[in-house]
Amino acid sequence: MTQRSGLALAVLALAAERPMHPYRMQQLIRERGKDQVINVGQRSQLYKTIDRLVRDGLLVERATEREQARPERTVYAATEAGVRTAVEWTVEMLAAPRRDFPEFTAALAYLPLITPEVALEALESRLAGRRAELEQVRSDLAGAGHLPRLVLIEGEYAVALLETDVRWITALVDDLRSGALTWDREELLELAEKFET
Repeated sequence: MTQRSGLALAVLALAAERPMHPYRMQQLIRERGKDQVINVGQRSQLYKTIDRLVRDGLLVERATEREQARPERTVYAATEAGVRTAVEWTVEMLAAPRRDFPEFTAALAYLPLITPEVALEALESRLAGRRAELEQVRSDLAGAGHLPRLVLIEGEYAVALLETDVRWITALVDDLRSGALTWDREELLELAEKFET
């Protein structure tokens, strides 16, 4: 069975909408703003995903198109099994998502590798980026206010996550600035040795 992923779900959903070629799928994901939640940056990954979906009987080649001087493009359609799978994946992703292992959380787990000063600088940089991203998503949502809420719902969720992230990182930065959170690597290494024996 094909491994579930956001990109595979997007491909199946688009191919269930109407048969289309991979380039058009990539365009629509971007045009609809879904590239904020679906990674379509590398076309090779899109083609690998399509190959897996075809192999597993969830997509079929419907036709081949050629526009003037452009190369041939294969048009894909979702099979009945593909539509059922897309529905099942959507329900599963909503009800019981897989556990993510974000890099940021991993970096927090190993914060003692760096000094509090370096951590503060890195976190201030992250905070500025997250604030800018939050304002951009808010602006995008405001500009798309004429669209039904249903097609913007992932943007609402992104705002909620970003707001939480900004609040939490702000508090962490404040603790580092005030000295409420600090550490000494040598002391931590000594402490770790004590617990190992």
